[in-house]
Parts: sequence; C-alpha cells; structure tokens
Amino acid sequence: MNLHAMRKDLVAGLTVAIVALPLALGFGITSGMTAAAGLTTAVIAGFLAALFGGSKYQVSGPTGAMTVVLIPIISAYGVQAIPMLGVLAGVFVILMSILRLGSTINKTPWAVVEGFTIGIALIIALQQMPLILGQAKGEGDKPLTVAINTLQDAVQSGIHWNSILIVVLTLTVKFAYPNVARRLGVTAHIPASFIAIIISTLFVIFSSSKVETIGDIPRGIGSWQGSALEFADISKLLWPAFLIAILCAVESLLAARVADGMVHAQGEDRFKPNKELTGQGIGTIAASLFGGMPATGAIARTGVNVRSHAQSKYAAMFHALVLVVIALFFAPVITLIPNAAIAGVLLGTSYRILNPTSIMETLRTTKSEVSVLAVSAFVTVGVDLVWGILVGVALHYLLELFKGNIK
Repeated sequence: MNLHAMRKDLVAGLTVAIVALPLALGFGITSGMTAAAGLTTAVIAGFLAALFGGSKYQVSGPTGAMTVVLIPIISAYGVQAIPMLGVLAGVFVILMSILRLGSTINKTPWAVVEGFTIGIALIIALQQMPLILGQAKGEGDKPLTVAINTLQDAVQSGIHWNSILIVVLTLTVKFAYPNVARRLGVTAHIPASFIAIIISTLFVIFSSSKVETIGDIPRGIGSWQGSALEFADISKLLWPAFLIAILCAVESLLAARVADGMVHAQGEDRFKPNKELTGQGIGTIAASLFGGMPATGAIARTGVNVRSHAQSKYAAMFHALVLVVIALFFAPVITLIPNAAIAGVLLGTSYRILNPTSIMETLRTTKSEVSVLAVSAFVTVGVDLVWGILVGVALHYLLELFKGNIK
C-alpha cells in the first residue's frame, strides 16, 4: 500500500473511532453489561474481524441490533453467560463459513438489500432521538416506539434547544465543508465528519452551552473471562447463540454488500462473503472471552468509514487501535465531545446510506420490486432486522413464482 492510501486509512480510522466510541460505550451499557464491555468489543472484534474478514471497508463492533437481541438473553441467563454464548455464536458463524453459506446469504435479492438498507438508515436516525433532544431514552423495545416516547417525554419536560442547535451545526458543517474546502483550495483530505465534531465541540466549550457530553471513559481494555465458561450451560444457550449467529451473519454480509455498493466495488475489490464470516466469528469469540460481547458488522460505522475515504481494511484496524490510544491517553479530551454532535454525524451518515438516487431508480422498476423493498424496510423498522430479511426474501420468491419466473 502506498503512503497516500495509508494516510487516508489513518484519517478514516481516526474519524470512525470518534464516532464509534460513544456508540460502543452506550451499547455496552444498554445491553445490560458495562461501558467497558462495549469498548472492549469495539477494540477486539473491530481489529480481528477486519484482519481476518473479507471486506475492505467493514467496521465491526457492538451494534444496536445485537443489543436488542442480547437484552432478553442477559436478563434470562445473566452476564456470566456471555463468554459461552459468544463462543458458541462465533463457532456457528465460522461453521457457516466452512459450509460456504456466506455466498448463499449474499445472494439475497437486491430489492431486499435496498429495503434492509432503508430500514437500517431509519433505525440509525431514530436511535439518535435521545441525543438530539438531550433526553433520556423513552420506554419501548422498538426503535420507532422509543423515539416517539422520547419525543413525548421531551415535550413534557421541556425541549433542550441547545442540543438541537448542536445537531443543526454539526449537520451544516458536515454537508457544507467539502464545498468550502474546495473553494478555499484545501488539498489535504480531512473528513467532514471530523471537522464537524471539532467545530461543534469548540462551539460548546467557548459558548458554555449546557449540553450532555460523552462523559467518563473506562481506561481498561478487556480482561480474560475464559474461567467463567460454564459447559453445563451449552444446551440451554445453543438456540440463543444460533439466533445471534444468524443476526451476525446477515447484518455483517449485508452491511459489507452495502459498503461495496457505496464505492461501486468491482472484481477483486468486492468483499468475500465466507471469509467475512470467518472474521466475524473470530472477532465475536475473542471479544466475548475478554470481557466483551458478540459483535457484528456495523453499518453506521462502516458508512462513516466509506465516506471518510477508507482505502483498505487497515482503516478498520486503525479505528480499533485509535480506540485503545483514546482510552489510555486521551480520555479527558474526548469526554468534551457533545453527544448531539455524534447524533448529527450519524444523521448525516443515515442520509448517505439511504442514497435517495438509488431509491428513486428502484422505484422506477417493477411494482413487485418496489413492494419487496417497501415490505423489507417496514418489517426491518417495525419488527427486527432478521425478520426484515426473511419476509423480504419470502415475498420476492412468492412474487417471482406468481409471475412464472421460477419453475
């Protein structure tokens, strides 16, 4: 790799790390574990899944979808079940790779992928509602329900306009910076997300705006949990582990496929589905054994990685290493970043993931494809990711059978 490409990967890794940090901490807490568990997952799974995986752009770690699956499992079996659960799930994912199921999963019809992508983008946007409003997360177990309840709570308790202002500022800088930099003749590539976070943070500091910031960051990265493995629990954890493995495989492969679509990857640049499963399985096993949790490809962070002009898998590996450095040396600085700025970056990313141009092209195709896209998106948001894929695929083949394209 040449120096220019390596520099782009370094900058992309740094940008993704800044976005990934609060998400990792938050997902660690909301899953029923700890902030340290989320950070450990982002570092260990993020590095190993990139190293052994088959995508040039995928960024892995704790995700909202995985958190939704883990919450009832941890409630039923306790945090002590996570090491064995992660090992079993990782083994299942690696077995999928050995059986070459990655290629099969990757043949998911494109209308389903588009619907899944739209659903994920909407979920990412909905998940930002508490940060946008500076409000505690509302009740509910679905993103839309949580967002609505959060908005209602904010209206009743009073809107935090400072948080909304920071979101608007972040989005304005994020979308305006590329044109401004071009007009000023700036040749060095600095991701707009990175600039937006810096400007928003400085604005909060110098204006003394009262907004929530990231806060304290744990400085420890992982501790061996292998001694907590309870082999007597294998039988009762097999099914939950299998569900986690399915989610990991589906979300990771589709996120990698979407990333390839964002960069119009061709030939050897396209991701290798079965190799990607191997990387995800290894990352989940290692993270779970060192105090983390099962991981998956993270479409939001992957989207930021692509938009930050990552050139190779080194960007995702750099992101993991930057998180280690941040946790050990720069925690006091990072604590100053406003949560609303992170929300603004992710809102911008969800818009990019939506790709309105691609949606309009799809809407001009057959009615059956539009139906598959719409249903996949609706079920992804309203039910969950796995059902969004399953229902979308089933509808696609039913419509094909009805049209006589399947014999």
